[in-house]
Amino acid sequence: MCKSIKKQFCNKLTYLKLLEAHDRAKQGKTNKKEVILFEMDLETNVMNLYRNLKNGTYKMGKYREFTIYEPKERIIKALPYVDRIVHQWYIEEFIKPFIVPKFVTSSFACLENKGTHAAVKTLQKYMRLMKKKNPDYYVLKCDIKKYFYTINKNFLFNIMKSYISDKKLLQLTEIFIFDNNDVKGIPIGNYTSQFFANIYLDKLDHLIKDKLRVKYYVRYMDDFVLLLNNKEEAKQILKEITEFLEKKLDLELNKKTRYYPNKLGIDFCGYKIYDTHIKIRKRSIVKIKRKIKVWNNLYAQDKLDFHNFLLCFNSFKGHIKHGNCYNLYNKLVSTIDFKELL
Repeated sequence: MCKSIKKQFCNKLTYLKLLEAHDRAKQGKTNKKEVILFEMDLETNVMNLYRNLKNGTYKMGKYREFTIYEPKERIIKALPYVDRIVHQWYIEEFIKPFIVPKFVTSSFACLENKGTHAAVKTLQKYMRLMKKKNPDYYVLKCDIKKYFYTINKNFLFNIMKSYISDKKLLQLTEIFIFDNNDVKGIPIGNYTSQFFANIYLDKLDHLIKDKLRVKYYVRYMDDFVLLLNNKEEAKQILKEITEFLEKKLDLELNKKTRYYPNKLGIDFCGYKIYDTHIKIRKRSIVKIKRKIKVWNNLYAQDKLDFHNFLLCFNSFKGHIKHGNCYNLYNKLVSTIDFKELL
């Protein structure tokens, strides 16, 4: 594996690879107007994109902004479809094969064969191992304040320059990062943003694993957990992490960051984790109870969209099955007035 990405841009830039990127970008969106329009003259559109990238004349389109409110309020930015093709090509051809393999194994966000459930299972495994060594160990639970909105673009670009020496690829990277005049913040919703955010905190991962020598550590994006021997060690490690984030990454931990005895369990990735069992968060239970009331009311009025109900309910069912929640599931199902239709 090379230290930096050299002379790869032109090798990876082909009509077929852009077509493959298009096939990935359109998944789940084949009925969208912009996808249909792009495919109406597919060969010409892909060739135009190829020429723009090759000649260095490619420019990103304007973002479309909208707000989501679950699990919390966030502003999402969506690029035109053609830009999403470029992002797919960039990530699959350069970031995944050249940079992702350098990540520590403790990073779980937006990576193949990982994700939230793998992070939760790994953390519980670490808790059990730590419990055998030290029944009174401490948990250091950290979260970064407004992470995506506070990433320093200049810092990020310097990090990317340490990975990339190919001039054309670096020029494209610069276009992605400096998409506006803001000094800080990368857009939530971009495919590239997920990986840039992971790359940015990879520096923290290596501090914790290589310098601080913390054996039991799990990170899911800006939410991370360390299992430590005692309160004093947790206090010292927190100090070093805080200083590193402020000085090296221009980031700040939020008020939810704390250290505490392991018997309290760990709230992480939507679950409450103990070494003996896993529960789902109380707010998740409250949320599904509210939805069941709405579904029951709609069913009574003969206005329930059963297809949408199944999508939502099966999503919750998929979430709950990763915890020890058999009795909870049965109790919730019993409150559904039309449970016989499930």
